[in-house]
Amino acid sequence: MKKIIFALLVILSFTAAAQKKQPYVLYNAKGKKVGYEKMLKTIADKDILLFGEFHNNAIAHWLQLEVTKDLKEKRNLVLGAEMFEQDNQEALDLYLAGTIKQKQLDSMARLWKNYPTDYAPLVNFAKENKIPFAASNVPRRYASMVSRGGFTVLDTLTAKEKAWMAPLPIAYDAALPGYKKMVEMMGGHGGENLPKAQALKDATMAHFMLRYYQPGSLLIHYNGAYHSDFYDGLNWYLKKQNPALKIVTISTVSQKDIHKLSGEHLGRADFIICVDEDMTNTY
Repeated sequence: MKKIIFALLVILSFTAAAQKKQPYVLYNAKGKKVGYEKMLKTIADKDILLFGEFHNNAIAHWLQLEVTKDLKEKRNLVLGAEMFEQDNQEALDLYLAGTIKQKQLDSMARLWKNYPTDYAPLVNFAKENKIPFAASNVPRRYASMVSRGGFTVLDTLTAKEKAWMAPLPIAYDAALPGYKKMVEMMGGHGGENLPKAQALKDATMAHFMLRYYQPGSLLIHYNGAYHSDFYDGLNWYLKKQNPALKIVTISTVSQKDIHKLSGEHLGRADFIICVDEDMTNTY
């Protein structure tokens, strides 16, 4: 009997140690730990999920795929991603339809360097399940133009180029917290045009999300967390165009101690993936 009790104590001690060594913890906006299934249940009732990632975070990318797979069992899906620019939509569609192979997609589209490990699994899941996938972002060269010369430079573009972004003029509120914080973080360097470039991206992503959104479906959009943190950026543009949308957000943060969410992250999103800062990155 004593041997059985000792064995149970050993098992319990290993279990406790394993729990302390888990790579991430899920929290809600108030900093309360929440289970994965509860998060899924909440998301499944919404119109749009904004999944905010750290671009090189392995846990965020793994969860993006797992969440997408699991939600596919509950809802019809539409996908979209910041990592694809709108002028690459045709190449993406050809790949999803099976008309071109991965090697051709590599040459026809501007894929991020971590595409093979982090985004190809999502695209291939969409291909296998015939899920529409929006290349939602503005071509980066136009965001760069705005960061140097403001919104007025967009007036010089051709009609074809303007079709790759949100309709002009771009709605803009410089008082939005995310844009104000961007100016503060830069210490005033970059002037007032830097947040305008960010706004062009946000407005364009929201525009193409809504173009691809199908009533009754759930649209999952993968983007850098900064674009949707604190219900800012993408949320503002989506709600401006359709106030009735039910939007849910996920963000990714990194901490040394993941067992209590830092105060700076409270309210960052509806669900927060708190990842151990020692977790391996994908680049």
